[in-house]
Amino acid sequence: MMRTAICDDEGTARAYLASLVRAQPISSEIVEYACAEDCLRDSRKIDLLFLDIALDASGPNGMALAQKLRERSSSPQPVIVFVTGHEEYVFDAFDVSAFQYLLKPVDEEKFSQVFARAAAQVEARRRKPARSLTFPSAGINRTVPLDSISYIESNDHKVIIHWKEGKFSCYAKLRDLEAELGGQFCRVHKGYLVNLAYVEAYSKTELTLAGGERLLISKYKYQDFVKAHLRFLKRSAGL
Repeated sequence: MMRTAICDDEGTARAYLASLVRAQPISSEIVEYACAEDCLRDSRKIDLLFLDIALDASGPNGMALAQKLRERSSSPQPVIVFVTGHEEYVFDAFDVSAFQYLLKPVDEEKFSQVFARAAAQVEARRRKPARSLTFPSAGINRTVPLDSISYIESNDHKVIIHWKEGKFSCYAKLRDLEAELGGQFCRVHKGYLVNLAYVEAYSKTELTLAGGERLLISKYKYQDFVKAHLRFLKRSAGL
């Protein structure tokens, strides 16, 4: 049984999405929230969350709620699908590792496709717990979930780990980390190993990460990066 939550300040929108969830072949326990505060107060684990971005202006919007959920240490994190009538918010979804977005009015066929892929993602996470790495840094061992690392930067004989809490340095070799983290991470430059989940856009000379940071792409790494990124997107979509 999967717990599917719907957070939308419009009752008719919640009812419509709930009816679409019930129509799917995968059984779900459905939980509804009218605002972000209701969702945050509920301590129950959520597997899949359909989240409206433009919630009631008196409280946090959907993007702020997603950020608060991502900041929690609970694992596994919910798979988030944004439901919005505002196309301009789509790229912001990368900042909170959203799985997908649906534009209102929600098309039933599109919903079924996204729901099936999201449910597969939930099941994959249950079978395979989130990976983490332990880095020796400043006299302590720091364990960091891989999903929280945006990129790793080479710096002389050290590497700098850029993650959601900031950054820290440790003694390691980028080529060793590249060999260990292949699949989710890709070497795009002699100085950068990038988490493909954070890639928002790219050209032949640079890529943009969620949050807006830009990194150079080596012309010798570009083709391998494009292939690795495509493979990653296909795996994430369950294709």
